[in-house]
Parts: sequence; structure tokens; C-alpha cells
Amino acid sequence: MKNNPYRINAEIVIERPVDKVWEVLTDFSKYPAWNPFIRTAKGKLQKNGKIFIFLTIPGGLVMLLRPRILEVKECDEIRWIGSFPVQGLFDGEHVFRLLPEGEDKTRLVQQEEFRGILVPYLGKIIGRGAERGFEAMNEALKIRLEYPHRGSGKGRYQAKT
Repeated sequence: MKNNPYRINAEIVIERPVDKVWEVLTDFSKYPAWNPFIRTAKGKLQKNGKIFIFLTIPGGLVMLLRPRILEVKECDEIRWIGSFPVQGLFDGEHVFRLLPEGEDKTRLVQQEEFRGILVPYLGKIIGRGAERGFEAMNEALKIRLEYPHRGSGKGRYQAKT
């Protein structure tokens, strides 16, 4: 059986400059207050380092991951790869990309490419939920940055589960 990757993508434009979006995106300590998808993230963002991620995929699937950081380019990109449950079965390479759109706007792009022998069986199931999680996280980040006094931004996401 051919091992074709399964890809997902979610984008949003945030009306804040790239450095402000980067600041909130990389402040793992505040994730529980606003992030409906990645509920906890711990560790240092450095190339070849590992971080701990606890995420909740819409629909109720909870995952604990220890991805390895592939790339960190300040105010530009974070890239990691994680495996579930072990490498080669169901691996996901995740990318956060920040693209400036004028002086005070940022396009946040989240992408994931799943590979491994279980992708034909789990790719769409996990991928669709993860894509909804990306969208919810992007929206919550936008709310957190554009309307900081409005709350966590988690309400809409929770209504979708």
C-alpha cells in the first residue's frame, strides 16, 4: 500500500504585527487561558529540542505528544514532528508560519502533514478533528490579540464539539 501523506491547513488574518502574534504564540505558559486546542505546551522552543503537548481534538480525542522541534525562526516559523504512538505509525509534521500582511496584519498559517502506515486508516479521522482544532486555535489567538479584554476566545470552539 502506498504511503501517501494526509495534509491539513488552517489560516487566519490577525490585525496585529508579526512580533505581537509571535509573542503570544510562543508564550506556552498562557495557553491554558486561551488555547482550546493545545491545552498545555511545555518546553523550550529550540531546534532539536523536545516539547510536551497536551491537546484536545474536537470530538473528544485527547492526545499527549512529545514532538521534536525541527525549526524555530523568530517571528517567522515553528516546525516540529511528533509521532503517535511510536515513530513510523502515525507521524505529523506541524508548521506555524507567520506572514506579514502590511505593517499591522499577520497571516497565521497552521499546516500538518501526516505520514505513516496508519495514515490510510486514521488520517481523515484525526485530520478532520485536528483541522477543526487548528481553526479554533487560530480564532482564539485572533480574539486574544485583537480583543484582549474580551475573554479567552474559547466559547465558540466549545460550542462546536
